[in-house]
Amino acid sequence: MRPDTKRMIRVDQAGEYGATRIYAGQLAVLGERGPHATEIRGMALQEAEHLARFNALAADRRVRPTALQPFWSVAGYALGAATALIGPEAAMACTAAVEEEIDRHYSRQLDELAAAAEGGDDDPELAGTIEAFREDEREHRDAALAAGAERAPAYPLLSGAIRLGCRLAIRLSERI
Repeated sequence: MRPDTKRMIRVDQAGEYGATRIYAGQLAVLGERGPHATEIRGMALQEAEHLARFNALAADRRVRPTALQPFWSVAGYALGAATALIGPEAAMACTAAVEEEIDRHYSRQLDELAAAAEGGDDDPELAGTIEAFREDEREHRDAALAAGAERAPAYPLLSGAIRLGCRLAIRLSERI
């Protein structure tokens, strides 16, 4: 297995784990019957399925998880809870921002995998997984926007800060 494939699995497992923690934080604040709870629970379930798949890929391919996982647990939960405390639209803004960055991240990975496949080093299992999950993430982003993400207080600032944090988390999780 190529070293960059291990990096992809490591960072994707970390990202899916962080997403489950964000939704846990949102649901803790908004409640199981609160605004957007049905949507959040549905997204959380999909993220848990994504995490299970990346956990299995990591185990099968002997990829160590990021050493930052305990930090992502706290940070993800705190981000979800904090945005939910601002209000339901801010929770949706968080989802939209995170999923926008994950869409871009997965798209870059798919480009890398396609280039490797042209050179005879393909990984159709990983590419198929990432492509399917990218579609789920796009659906989450679109659902969050439809639920009022852009009506959150200071949406451009909030979204920009969250997206920047996601890019930083991706870079760190690839390496550590």
